[in-house]
Amino acid sequence: MTFRVAMAQLDMLVGDIKGNTQKVIAAAKEAKQNNQARVVVFPELTLTGYPPEDLLLRPSLDHRIEQALHTILEEVYDIYVVVGYPRRINGELFNSACVIYNGHLLGEYAKQKLPNFKVFDDKRYFTEGRDPLVVDIDGVKVGLSICEDIWHPEPIAQAKAAGAELVLNLNASPFHIEKMGEREQLLYKRAIETQLPIVYVNYMGAQDELVYEGGSFVVDDRGQKVIQAPWYESGLFIAEFIIHDEQSRDVLPRVEVCSGSIAPALSVEASVYQAMVLGLRDYVEKNRFKGVVLGLSGGIDSALTLAVAVDAIGSDRVQAVMMPYTYTSSMSLEDAEEEATLLGVEYSVLPIESMVTAFTDILAPEFAGYSRDTTEENLQARTRGVTLMAISNKKGYMVVTTGNKSEMAVGYATLYGDMVGGYSVLKDAFKTLVFKLCRYRNTLGYVIPDRVITRPPSAELAPDQKDEDSLPDYDTLDQILQMYIEQDMSAEDILETQKFDRETVYRILRLVDINEYKRRQAPTGVRLTERGFGRDRRYPMTNGWHIGE
Repeated sequence: MTFRVAMAQLDMLVGDIKGNTQKVIAAAKEAKQNNQARVVVFPELTLTGYPPEDLLLRPSLDHRIEQALHTILEEVYDIYVVVGYPRRINGELFNSACVIYNGHLLGEYAKQKLPNFKVFDDKRYFTEGRDPLVVDIDGVKVGLSICEDIWHPEPIAQAKAAGAELVLNLNASPFHIEKMGEREQLLYKRAIETQLPIVYVNYMGAQDELVYEGGSFVVDDRGQKVIQAPWYESGLFIAEFIIHDEQSRDVLPRVEVCSGSIAPALSVEASVYQAMVLGLRDYVEKNRFKGVVLGLSGGIDSALTLAVAVDAIGSDRVQAVMMPYTYTSSMSLEDAEEEATLLGVEYSVLPIESMVTAFTDILAPEFAGYSRDTTEENLQARTRGVTLMAISNKKGYMVVTTGNKSEMAVGYATLYGDMVGGYSVLKDAFKTLVFKLCRYRNTLGYVIPDRVITRPPSAELAPDQKDEDSLPDYDTLDQILQMYIEQDMSAEDILETQKFDRETVYRILRLVDINEYKRRQAPTGVRLTERGFGRDRRYPMTNGWHIGE
């Protein structure tokens, strides 16, 4: 007997329970009619979208979920539906999943392992489940598990002990660099322990700073990946099984996975770039912005941001604005114009000298007796911020900021200036990664002039200014930042690991610490690493912690 399972990696809208329910119903009908599937499996908390955060505390949540389940029970027939949602039982809220068939709810499962680290806050909302769920589907004993359950041996072992012959694992596993390899190693381990095939169904889409890249897959009872759905693509992806009779169990597995299509692996640059595109696209579309506007400086960060914006929502919805000042080089003007032309966006040149002069004249009495310093540099950046926000207000375009993680880490950005905006594509991309991403994007089509990639980075807020006048070279800076931010290494540990200058390490770590207040006021942006600024890293702005003690 053959047994077909449809993995539904779909992009839901958080909070839109009615809309998400209709997507479930449409996908279930498609899986039955077009794919001849017997089972369709949706990701974790599909009905609310993921992560619902404090929407889980809303008084009407229970009623809305009951209505959603009732609608699915009424409208979907002749296919088993496995779907995730929050469920309150005796006053306790559980991260749940159920199996529905022909108007009946055949069983419910509550997630047992609740992550409470990095971007996860499950224990804030949910109570741990305790019991397995194994449901007979066409004679196959199918066990359920939800996301974090698969990271621990107990839940799947419990399902095996209850008779499971196949495990369906519902996930909302957010992207970070190298995450797919971690998932494969994990399922290999669980399959080897239990000798059960596992279907891993992942969420697809973006929610604020989190990106879910899909990539649902299936491993056989030996832990070998035999089916791989594409990354960054919504849809139904089929896994087919052969169910052998009991007499064959000595020589064949009871549930044998048929080899299916395996989507090609993505390079780090390709996966990161697509995460940026998906993150921006979903933020713009789900919040119903008409388009985006950004400051195009002729530098590498704004060039990459522009390319991502065009790939996300199309050139006709993107405006680039060059705002030159006295220190803006002719090279920057030329490169910015070329980038805008290559990508086919609306391009404006709005000189800001008269505005900066007006600010300076007005402030002259206040500045009397003070020498020129970064205040005058920041006035340029803040004038540009005001200009972009005015365009945003008038046209309904969201401002996309262009600062990278290296800059945001050490505060090399102007509050209410180049930090102004609604979304940051490069927020979690170190500068060294930005260079790699630009080269990668040019392999898809030349849109970033070579000179932009090779010239020394500069904010161009002062004569002959270079980033490395104020910062170490980016290779050194990014290594220090990665060890401090993502690995939580101390200054002394960093110095023992690499032969860095002691004064430089202490200065960089101090800059990271004292600029927490800036990052708290920065726009949200795509999470790419295991420790992004935002939900991942929560340090107090006011504190007396001293580096090196």
